Amino acid sequence: MHAFRKLVFSTLIAVYFLILVGGIVRSTGSGMGCPDWPKCFGSWVPPTSVGELPPDYKQIYSDYRDQKNKRFAKYLSTLGFTDTAEAILADESIKEEADFNPIKTWIEYVNRLVGVTIGLLIIAVTAASLKFGKKKKIIPVLSMITLLLVVFQGWIGSVVVSTNLTPWTITLHMLLALLIVCLLIYLGSLAQDSKPVSYPQGLTVWLIASMALLLVQIIFGTQVREALDRVATAVADRSLWVSQLGFDFIIHRSFSWIVLIVSAVFLFKSRQYESLKGFTATVFLLILGTFLSGAGMAWFSVPAVLQPVHLLLATLSFGLQFQLLLWINKRRSVVLTLTA
Repeated sequence: MHAFRKLVFSTLIAVYFLILVGGIVRSTGSGMGCPDWPKCFGSWVPPTSVGELPPDYKQIYSDYRDQKNKRFAKYLSTLGFTDTAEAILADESIKEEADFNPIKTWIEYVNRLVGVTIGLLIIAVTAASLKFGKKKKIIPVLSMITLLLVVFQGWIGSVVVSTNLTPWTITLHMLLALLIVCLLIYLGSLAQDSKPVSYPQGLTVWLIASMALLLVQIIFGTQVREALDRVATAVADRSLWVSQLGFDFIIHRSFSWIVLIVSAVFLFKSRQYESLKGFTATVFLLILGTFLSGAGMAWFSVPAVLQPVHLLLATLSFGLQFQLLLWINKRRSVVLTLTA
């Protein structure tokens, strides 16, 4: 169990690192640094200069993505999402291939390398979980589900690229990442035994409310990020971006106060429990950091360095809230510690 927890915890850290790298990809506009998937410009090791590419590389990869999008649209139509499929096929901007940029290409390539590493770690977790099949059957079952989700997440990542960062695919990509985080945390909790601890039901209600609000805020954040992509394409002056975001940004900014206040109330209500003090304070500080980094982006014209930090803090907050929920609701400590 001890070795399994360490493996799960290592995988969880890798997932959070990928979220950070993914934020860097978005903030630097490197999402289309590699126009194809899983290879990059048709190679497992991407080029370093445009001279390594054929003269008509833009047309080649535009046609490649167009064919892939037609297959994806066919899947969507089969599932009943005809309007979405037609919108993807009708969007001519998807067919526009960006100029080769070696820095953006290698940023995206590193993102993919981290993703492959996580895939290997998840396979290792699944293999290691099989030994618990007789004692705790749920561990190998959840491990397999997590592996399938990671594979699906990789496929969605390819769709994000082929559709030229279509907004709804980005939001789905983010939500799947959070689901994988929660499954890994739960796996770690199942592999850890601890003494029962009793907490009042009201504490659970406030924590669930705080988690639900944060999740909604993260979804709002993806909408703002999508709006920011549109504004950045149309407006060259970075100082004007925030003023052009419109209602999506106003909702996201206002809702952040609600998230912060409810989190503060939960911190206040949990202050009498010694076993919770340090953990709940950490969660609140992370949420406060998310709030301040968001404010910093609004005040300082969306500096690229704050975007991945903002995303990482928000997802860390949600993950730790989920750990805390397991701790309180299951009446036993399930927190993965650094010494596990």
